[in-house]
Amino acid sequence: MEPDATPPATPPRTISARALIVLVVVAVAVYAIDQIAKYLVVTHLPLNQYVAVLGDLLQFFYVTNSGAAFSIGSAYTWIFSVLALAVLFFIVWFARRIRSIGWAVVFGLLLGGVLGNLTDRLFREPGFGVGHVVDFIKIPLLPAIFNLADTAICAAMVLFLILTIRGIGLDGRRAADASTADDEQPVEVVSSPEKDEQ
Repeated sequence: MEPDATPPATPPRTISARALIVLVVVAVAVYAIDQIAKYLVVTHLPLNQYVAVLGDLLQFFYVTNSGAAFSIGSAYTWIFSVLALAVLFFIVWFARRIRSIGWAVVFGLLLGGVLGNLTDRLFREPGFGVGHVVDFIKIPLLPAIFNLADTAICAAMVLFLILTIRGIGLDGRRAADASTADDEQPVEVVSSPEKDEQ
């Protein structure tokens, strides 16, 4: 009887506790800082008035935004709430696959930022699911007014591009290193019984 030459199945990888901890810590930090900043803005800054912080380099301008960036889609606030919930559930579901600290930071920034703006849409005026997001940061390089949650989301996108360009996968290995490791796996040679008898 010819021996079975089928290679053993690769055992499933365990969830990386360290990566999950980093993701959660980053997300909680972003969310807390964003909500504290918005509370201070709402309670201390006048609405629709410029407040110079660093001259023309940085200004605070407290506005409420019912749409997305540049107030796009302001009549469809509830759609952005649904999309944010979908992104939120995707991140939570996908988090168990992450084993890289870099990717954990990416998804932590994204999770904290999305959750920060979603909180505004769910609990601020004019009502549940259609609340207006608090924006207050104005810099000369951008025509839009944004908040710290937006900043975290943009930072996540930049880090996403860096990791992707460098070829670093969710497991923390470069694509070239992973393929080399696979090529170096030993190949089991099974001799044929007919040849052994000759």
